[in-house]
Amino acid sequence: MKLYLAPMEGITTYIYRKAYNRYFGGIDKYFTPFIASRKMNRRELNEILPEHNEQIEVVPQILTNRADEFLQIATKIASYGYQTVNLNLGCPSGTVTARKRGAGFLSVPDELDNFLYEIYDKSPLRISIKTRIGVESVDEWEHILAVYQKYPIAELIIHPRLQKELYKFTPHKEAFSAAAAALTGISLCYNGEITSPKSYETLLDTVPAADCIMIGRGILKNPALTAQLKRNDTAELYTKETLKAFHDEIFAGYSAQMAGETPTLFKMKDLWTYLSESFAASDRYLKKIRKASDYAAYKIAVSNLFRECELRKWAAS
Repeated sequence: MKLYLAPMEGITTYIYRKAYNRYFGGIDKYFTPFIASRKMNRRELNEILPEHNEQIEVVPQILTNRADEFLQIATKIASYGYQTVNLNLGCPSGTVTARKRGAGFLSVPDELDNFLYEIYDKSPLRISIKTRIGVESVDEWEHILAVYQKYPIAELIIHPRLQKELYKFTPHKEAFSAAAAALTGISLCYNGEITSPKSYETLLDTVPAADCIMIGRGILKNPALTAQLKRNDTAELYTKETLKAFHDEIFAGYSAQMAGETPTLFKMKDLWTYLSESFAASDRYLKKIRKASDYAAYKIAVSNLFRECELRKWAAS
């Protein structure tokens, strides 16, 4: 089973990816948070620089609904030595979908078809796609699949939820099975609600065609999840000492990269939204972390959490 780390805006940056690979590993392919500007700002460029992605396989992701913009970004990405790029048709955020980008592009499948025709005809890179199964109704999936059948998709990563469902409700796993039957010859990857070995086993029972999965929030909450899924010994990987070293490397990376304490703390507090789930009874400690307004207060709050909170049993087992 191949395991991918999902791209999560503002979280799975190159700093996070490098630290994760060092302390936990087990990821076969990483995806960058989406690139949406043809000019590619410094933050976006940092995500694809080869020196920031050494010893890991990384696929840059593009978010756009304009073929000319996609091709310009892809050409620039190709100049850094990449072979494949990923198209984001899965982001459910209202600010993205309102502009018919991300999962919002699925609402106009004929326009999507024209877009795909042009980028597959002219792209200097192979193109994989990360997709939802529709916007309002699962009935949309059949039409979307018919569009995908026309193109040499390098890999199709399917999050079997609708855009309107965001990250709620049970994924429509039957939609993945339908894709496996319809898209013969195209590599498929399942994405959605893999948070533990138990949910992984349930997926294999219900969707036997899945031989590749992408995980996002499950890994952010339990960084040792990859080792657990691959049946490795997690005793050394999942300790407070390992988690603290992992955290400290990320913190040091952002401190060196960002201008000032406030933006660094903002990034770290975003991470703690997920990482706090690794600890039992961490709510009051998390509040102190969120209230920290400078490095000194932040370090004290984090040290208290690591010293006084125990790892969750689900994370350590």
